Amino acid sequence: MHIGGSTIGLRQFANKDTVPFHNAVRESLEALQPFLPWAHPGYSLEDARGWVESRPLAWENADEYSFIIYSLTDGQLLGGMGINHLDLLHGIGNIGYWVRTSAQNQGVATEGTRLIAGFGFEQLGLSRLEIVMLTGNSASRRVAEKAGAVFEGVQRNRLLMAGQPRDACMYSLIPGDL
Repeated sequence: MHIGGSTIGLRQFANKDTVPFHNAVRESLEALQPFLPWAHPGYSLEDARGWVESRPLAWENADEYSFIIYSLTDGQLLGGMGINHLDLLHGIGNIGYWVRTSAQNQGVATEGTRLIAGFGFEQLGLSRLEIVMLTGNSASRRVAEKAGAVFEGVQRNRLLMAGQPRDACMYSLIPGDL
């Protein structure tokens, strides 16, 4: 599956993404580590391979819909995003995203968020998408706001980081927001 925007596209992971994905994560570790538990100093090519190889089954089982963010200009891997934590009974999912350091502050995550939200509403039939981030993650908060998500408040002890409960900001998108 490919979803095209004006400057970026989203597509499902393929085995050829292992090395570029690993390189993008390694480039961005300093920015990712405070907010994403999987982004650790020892992040290896095997970690990337395991993630990439797990994506088709997660998609097939409707557990998670993961995408590569890529440049429409040159095909460069710019980051990753997905819809996870699905509650199909209530039509809810969670959007997560990250953008490699060299592509930040260029609207990549904002455009990607709007594209993936359209996929969630139109293809998956969801009625609500949530974006949850640690309170100190100002970059992710800006992305959510620029994408049109509504800030709903701070949730106490919402996320675990390094085994410790941390407060998180909750944003949401519903179909009318797009």
